[in-house]
Amino acid sequence: MSSMMLSEACDAPERIADQLTRNAEPLAELGAWLRQRDPHGVVTVARGSSDHAASYFAYLCMQSRGTPVASLPPSLTTLARAPWKLDGQLALAISQSGQSPDLIETQRSLAVGGARTLALVNTPRSPLGAVSDREIALHAGEERSVAATKSYLATLSACAQLLGYWNRDRELLDALEALPERLRKSAGLDWSPAIEALRDADRLMVVGRGAGLAVVQEAALKFKETCAIQAEPFSGAEVKHGPMALIGPGYPVLVFAPAGPEQAGLLELAEWLRSVGARVLLAADEGIAQRELTLADAGHAALQPLAVIQSFYVMAAGLAEARGNDPDQPRHLKKVTRTR
Repeated sequence: MSSMMLSEACDAPERIADQLTRNAEPLAELGAWLRQRDPHGVVTVARGSSDHAASYFAYLCMQSRGTPVASLPPSLTTLARAPWKLDGQLALAISQSGQSPDLIETQRSLAVGGARTLALVNTPRSPLGAVSDREIALHAGEERSVAATKSYLATLSACAQLLGYWNRDRELLDALEALPERLRKSAGLDWSPAIEALRDADRLMVVGRGAGLAVVQEAALKFKETCAIQAEPFSGAEVKHGPMALIGPGYPVLVFAPAGPEQAGLLELAEWLRSVGARVLLAADEGIAQRELTLADAGHAALQPLAVIQSFYVMAAGLAEARGNDPDQPRHLKKVTRTR
């Protein structure tokens, strides 16, 4: 059986190729608009997978610009009625549908508090976009599976393209042009060892670091919603601060260790986890002999998380089916969530 989740995940490279072309002009103009206003802070507003994408944006923005970025709980607006004071800041809202009342109300309140507002939405001319100064479409196309895949990848690529134009980073923009082909390679990699190792798992940890923590969070969510596995995400820097107490013989740990400054520490952690009996699944590039899963080269350090999650989505769809689950219809979940 081939799920919609698998089909949509494999469609992501084509959608991103289209997105990069269609958004080049509006994001170049938006980058100039942002440089002119030079916000001294950014707040993000999102839920679920979109909030994980916001974490990716936050890391890259802080890394490249030194501009602090904070994720705002919408309940501070909808329940606590916080008196926002955000002059000189940017409010970035991210949503697939742009219909959730708490995101709309929060974005409206942030604008009243003085923020410039931007929405990244997969459904153009959305209610969320209507209360924002600017709306950028993700162009991921209709996503019918409850589990978001191509829309999440398209959000990451839109965030990278936005920062590329904002920072006038030609190296990143050039790497984005080659990204769709690199994601096609990622989707074709054999991650079947993970399916065999996790077919009967009831819990696991997912570990990464840096900008990659955003896809660790996303992977843990997908394990829960499509495979019914209690998966918890952790930074590689945090595992030994308390979570290590959970590790026993055979405890599964999926470690994302793409090439980059975080890799050495993650490889060291993987070896330590093996030494205490964990069942480690190490995802790394071809140069790492001890890997169980191979990662494709995304062509730029900032884009490595996209290659990781592209391969993961294909595996997760297969794992869900191997466990007897329908990844397109997770229990209790609906495609559009309207929280307040």
